[in-house]
Amino acid sequence: MSFSDRAAVAEYAANVVRQVPGVHALHRMAHVLLDEHVPADGNVLVLGAGGGMELAAFADCSPGWRFTGVDPSAEMLALATRTLGPHASRVDLIHGYIASAPDIAFDGATCLLTLHFLDRDARLDTLRELRRRLKPGAPLVIAHHSVPDDVVEKRRWFRRWAAFAAVDSLSTGEASERADMMASRLPTLSPEAETAILQEAGFERPSLFYAALTFRGWVAYAG
Repeated sequence: MSFSDRAAVAEYAANVVRQVPGVHALHRMAHVLLDEHVPADGNVLVLGAGGGMELAAFADCSPGWRFTGVDPSAEMLALATRTLGPHASRVDLIHGYIASAPDIAFDGATCLLTLHFLDRDARLDTLRELRRRLKPGAPLVIAHHSVPDDVVEKRRWFRRWAAFAAVDSLSTGEASERADMMASRLPTLSPEAETAILQEAGFERPSLFYAALTFRGWVAYAG
């Protein structure tokens, strides 16, 4: 989807629920992992905050936390404000990328459904900037598409994902075409490369906590 297209943005939440297996459970699991280390009055950075779904979930569960949400799409940030409702006063929303985030020590951070849009160099830079903005030992929770590098395996997994996400909206042929497009255009990394890049960026103990078709999620800790 285009994150600057207002009509597409309006359908974002419904599309995420359809396309990301167990997305609400993913948000709850991310909160559990953050809550192990973030204090009751903690400050959490959410990179790729547009839409506001995880922000709202975290705010519901931890009424004392404050948040900084960063996203490059103004339309998605407007949607986040609407999604947050009464929680909006606890969230500072920033239009931009990781470099736009305050240069302070956060108690934890998340980056969900975002890093698969970045090539390896840009991803490493982003992870390093996230690490620089976290207190030592603070958790980072990430989740996004991560599939094997082998072209045949990559397409196979994206076709499985497309079959899951399509429901009645796409024909089998259309779903396969979409899967092949995703496999060829998204700069995905293999699960093994994901843990390696986290460590290269300065994070310790990367652990898989979520796996659903093409999606994987890890928690790691600022070294």
